[in-house]
Amino acid sequence: MTVKDLIDKNVFNVINTGEDTTKEISTPYCCDLLSIAMSKAPVNCAWVTIMGNINTLAVATLTDAACVILADGVVLDEAATAKLETQNVTILGTELPIFEAALKIHQFIND
Repeated sequence: MTVKDLIDKNVFNVINTGEDTTKEISTPYCCDLLSIAMSKAPVNCAWVTIMGNINTLAVATLTDAACVILADGVVLDEAATAKLETQNVTILGTELPIFEAALKIHQFIND
């Protein structure tokens, strides 16, 4: 499943569409500790987190995450929103808890 396919499911709100929505999502990945996510997030993962700050964008770029899903109704803070103009990260949002959001992605990948 590509990032575009995930967007087209209309389950998550689109906050920002990155430059490459053709990336294949390898797996969902749940982590809120940025230092752990930076070292363990799989390439092309759909990273589900509640961290909506500028460092989340940096970690997503460094780990080559396919997209970021902000769970639990979290929104990007002002600094992160301003940085989106220069970042090519796809950011989606949901009111779902982290686990439920990741489970939906897992189900989509395995359907």
